[in-house]
Amino acid sequence: MFMLIFSTIITISSNSWLSAWMGLEINLLSFIPLMSDNNLMSTEASLKYFLTQALASSVLLFSFILMMISKNYEIYNFIDNNNLNFTNFMIFSSLLLKTGAAPFHFWFPNIIEGLSWMNCFILMTWQKIAPFMLMSYLISNFLSMICSILSVMFGAIGGLNQSLLRKLMAYSSINHLGWMISSLMLNQNMWLLYFLFYSFLTFNMVFMLNLWKIFHINKMFSMFFSSKSLKFVMMFNLLSLGGLPPFLGFIPKWLIINQLTMNSQLLLTFILIVFTLITLYFYLRICYSGFMLNNYQLNWIVSNQVNKTNLNMFMISSSISILGLPLISLIYFML
Repeated sequence: MFMLIFSTIITISSNSWLSAWMGLEINLLSFIPLMSDNNLMSTEASLKYFLTQALASSVLLFSFILMMISKNYEIYNFIDNNNLNFTNFMIFSSLLLKTGAAPFHFWFPNIIEGLSWMNCFILMTWQKIAPFMLMSYLISNFLSMICSILSVMFGAIGGLNQSLLRKLMAYSSINHLGWMISSLMLNQNMWLLYFLFYSFLTFNMVFMLNLWKIFHINKMFSMFFSSKSLKFVMMFNLLSLGGLPPFLGFIPKWLIINQLTMNSQLLLTFILIVFTLITLYFYLRICYSGFMLNNYQLNWIVSNQVNKTNLNMFMISSSISILGLPLISLIYFML
């Protein structure tokens, strides 16, 4: 964990592409031991992750060499407008592959399926910081807009037929990546704000699912049979992650929609909203089934006994997530 954090700091604070690449490699080699939980699925996931990230790193390293050649000989121009050339395109594509954004997202749900919940949380949040900071140096409106649209599209459509919660969270993360790339087009502060909100909401969901060891949707229906309030809190956290007002997850989306409309990016805003409504559709479908169905089967097997401290911590973070927008509005009008 120390090397994982330290390698991300190396990449963020580096002043050359080679040292940034070195930080990404240390990050990769420090995360693989965390993934291995001595079972077959996690071993397979760690091998897939290594191969995918090694491919992205090799393309990244090759792009640096090509950049030096193109600077010396002024060749390999790809697209002249928006200052986008072939080397920048390759670097941007390799960083998209590292984050798991569309159209290089196919490895992401398969790897998440074999990980524990806390490793899923690290992969969905912390592992995206370094590639996004490098992407901010090469941001291009044309390429970023295409990747943003593809990410929200694949994230929305891919989650429609999922019954595994880890894959559902993976496709939700791909959808949020589209919003993050759009926020990166605006400025870094907007991306940082969205990323912090997204990390907090993802932590809420992952902490809850890890606390009660929930991996499938049908187990969500049989859980909390004795406590309906916990089931309501769990479903509201899911809706907050989807960005439904008046929950906390709506605030970063609201800010990005406001900035995009001010910059006359109306088509991109429309596409982002439409495909986010599709993600809200399958979240609402889960919530509707969870509220209306009471599954008696296997209730005698399920143990609802959790640590009191963890439960209190979950309830505090959930109250911030659920009551976030009204509280912030109240504070704003009071000030």
